[in-house]
Amino acid sequence: MTASSVEQLRKEGNELFKCGDYGGALAAYTQALGLDATPQDQAVLHRNRAACHLKLEDYDKAETEASKAIEKDGGDVKALYRRSQALEKLGRLDQAVLDLQRCVSLEPKNKVFQEALRNIGGQIQEKVRYMSSTDAKVEQMFQILLDPEEKGTEKKQKCQHYNVLPLTQASQNLVVLAREDAGAEKIFRSNGVQLLQRLLDMGETDLMLAALRTLVGICSEHQSRTVATLSILGTRRVVSILGVESQAVSLAACHLLQVMFDALKEGVKKGFRGKEGAIIVDPARELKVLISNLLDLLTEVGVSGQGRDNALTLLIKAVPRKSLKDPNNSLTLWVIDQGLKKILEVGGSLQDPPGELAVTANSRMSASILLSKLFDDLKCDAERENFHRLCENYIKSWFEGQGLAGKLRAIQTVSCLLQGPCDAGNRALELSGVMESVIALCASEQEEEQLVAVEALIHAAGKAKRASFITANGVSLLKDLYKCSEKDSIRIRALVGLCKLGSAGGTDFSMKQFAEGSTLKLAKQCRKWLCNDQIDAGTRRWAVEGLAYLTFDADVKEEFVEDAAALKALFQLSRLEERSVLFAVASALVNCTNSYDYEEPDPKMVELAKYAKQHVPEQHPKDKPSFVRARVKKLLAAGVVSAMVCMVKTESPVLTSSCRELLSRVFLALVEEVEDRGTVVAQGGGRALIPLALEGTDVGQTKAAQALAKLTITSNPEMTFPGERIYEVVRPLVSLLHLNCSGLQNFEALMALTNLAGISERLRQKILKEKAVPMIEGYMFEEHEMIRRAATECMCNLAMSKEVQDLFEAQGNDRLKLLVLYSGEDDELLQRAAAGGLAMLTSMRPTLCSRIPQVTTHWLEILQALLLSSNQELQHRGAVVVLNMVEASREIASTLMESEMMEILSVLAKGDHSPVTRAAAACLDKAVEYGLIQPNQDGE
Repeated sequence: MTASSVEQLRKEGNELFKCGDYGGALAAYTQALGLDATPQDQAVLHRNRAACHLKLEDYDKAETEASKAIEKDGGDVKALYRRSQALEKLGRLDQAVLDLQRCVSLEPKNKVFQEALRNIGGQIQEKVRYMSSTDAKVEQMFQILLDPEEKGTEKKQKCQHYNVLPLTQASQNLVVLAREDAGAEKIFRSNGVQLLQRLLDMGETDLMLAALRTLVGICSEHQSRTVATLSILGTRRVVSILGVESQAVSLAACHLLQVMFDALKEGVKKGFRGKEGAIIVDPARELKVLISNLLDLLTEVGVSGQGRDNALTLLIKAVPRKSLKDPNNSLTLWVIDQGLKKILEVGGSLQDPPGELAVTANSRMSASILLSKLFDDLKCDAERENFHRLCENYIKSWFEGQGLAGKLRAIQTVSCLLQGPCDAGNRALELSGVMESVIALCASEQEEEQLVAVEALIHAAGKAKRASFITANGVSLLKDLYKCSEKDSIRIRALVGLCKLGSAGGTDFSMKQFAEGSTLKLAKQCRKWLCNDQIDAGTRRWAVEGLAYLTFDADVKEEFVEDAAALKALFQLSRLEERSVLFAVASALVNCTNSYDYEEPDPKMVELAKYAKQHVPEQHPKDKPSFVRARVKKLLAAGVVSAMVCMVKTESPVLTSSCRELLSRVFLALVEEVEDRGTVVAQGGGRALIPLALEGTDVGQTKAAQALAKLTITSNPEMTFPGERIYEVVRPLVSLLHLNCSGLQNFEALMALTNLAGISERLRQKILKEKAVPMIEGYMFEEHEMIRRAATECMCNLAMSKEVQDLFEAQGNDRLKLLVLYSGEDDELLQRAAAGGLAMLTSMRPTLCSRIPQVTTHWLEILQALLLSSNQELQHRGAVVVLNMVEASREIASTLMESEMMEILSVLAKGDHSPVTRAAAACLDKAVEYGLIQPNQDGE
């Protein structure tokens, strides 16, 4: 009887395999293995399971199953071939060749085996040839470098004359080799760092780039090699490369230093080998030396503006704590003591006319961001007070006794603080004479002085405490500058100041600072300047700043999205090197899509406020959902997604956490409507959302994760997130399951995870690794029926994994009971999910069949209700559960056949060859086999 059952299950698995149901086939073979199969049958079943795992792309399990088959039957040529396929996919070519050679020896005339052996042999030869070729080229380059008699140009000429590998190409081969740890180790052991130093000293861009990129490979995730490299090259020498004029070389040096920071700060070690064992690694000391050199670079004359920006970027990334939960902020305190004045010096430098320090349009913003990060990393009032004192002393040192040039430098520094740690900026504004000087210099006849003063006035106007003061004292001045100045650079800044003051009421329609129509006129002028290609990008940025404030007004939003030229200019500007515009662009888009947080006021509270004569915020009529949807569609048509994708990709420090949050809000608004999601995916929105969901503010990450969930629910995840990217989506989705997220976010995350869990075992493993199962189980008890149903569907798909099956099989839990009870609920969709999970679990774990009667006394009537359902899908799932229980043991089958179940099965078995009919007939056949019923009782 057992042999017959094994054979029957094997045939059933074969049929399912032919139909492409590899999961079902795997379950059938697994069930057969659970019976008393002979060693020969076990070999066949393990071999077949290997074939299923190959189709499911789980190559580790395929190799394991094939090996088990070979253990049972060493001459099983099919198992050998399948193991070779799995080993090839796993990159273990040498082992795959041995299996294929064995296959060919067993079946010498088999062309499939011969062709596979040729192919894999070719792969091995190519790999060997490539590695030996690369090694030869590296050795050749070392020989060229080690020849002290010839200069760089002479070496190149000699190489060309003798047809020897060119120096540049050889150096590029070093880069390739250094990407693998073994190659990096080879270069390091061959005195490669000293040779790379020679390349750097040659001063040629291509060779310097190759040397820096090779050093990245040597230092990447290796603390001891990093310390050794800094010791050989000299920390000062490495940092100084940042300041070169070549932008590409400066960026490459920035990348190398970032890798070095990571290795030193994170303490990633891959062991100490060879020479490295003699190195006494003190990462904390090396880290401070590196940071000290970066701080010195900030104020060195002769350093390029790009290099200065790169140094600020590195400090932004390397100094503050990654998590405020870490109690140690000593590095931040050390940097404030050692380098705050140097950072303020960059923030207070004038770009035009050029001062002593070369700066770019982004330098002040980068300095503001670094100052803000340092201030936010402080833990107590005493530390913050010290920060304020240092800033105020620095500003006073320039403001008092340094003449007009000193006052300009002091005001520019205040502007830098207002854009960063605004508390420090506000305190600086209150220093004696500062605000008065700002107002006075706005009337200066010198454009440079006016620019500095007007910008300070604008940044001060953005702060709520100062807005009323400036409205009273500065509006007339700004209006005069706007109307009377002959310089566009002054007029546009004055206009932005007016825009900020005009938007002080935010989205409150009843709080308008200016007369009716004034904001529309201001917005029209901003759009005009934005579209003017003759104006430099730095000045046009201010037009975007103005729109970022004016778009609080719904009338302005409506006109803006209708202006195709203005939208095009906005998106083009966001792609330029003028990266400080990103926050303003993102702010304008948030306003246009109404993706800021807004809650409808409680009508009762509104009435109470009116009675008490309190102010009640009013929403603009054009901010209603229908208007917002129309604006979203116009932005999509204008190419907003492509522009935002480029913004997310930027490595600039101005892409702050706040800026990321704004972009996340816009993306969530763009995917709100199902019909718009295809456009977002087609333009790369899916890829851009992943980094937004992994980095930034908590709110921003949650918004981006919710947008990812919406895309995953309605689009094919494998097309939306191709390749390895699909696995990066899991963590953001799991984050939406936390209790601090809304019910809608929980529901959408569960739906998205359900889709992912149905794709592959590897994705299911990723979901399990993120510890999502306990949270999903928790939502199976949720009161809201849609959340409860989504959680059950997700668990149904996850039940295909062995680890989840183990959870259901473990003693002392109610997981199985919950599925059985849900299979009898009135909610048909919940029934379907629960019954599907039961069908799968009882197929893969026959031991669970005997537990079903123990979990509830209503199990029999629940199964009968499933079979009598008018929904064929429910009927089929119920029939599969019953079949699994009948096949699991004669005792359970006896209980079922003694109830009304036999009559129900008899009726269903007379159907029209549907899956339900076949399952019912199989139940009766098994009962006949057990001797529980007679053959003539099956209704034939």
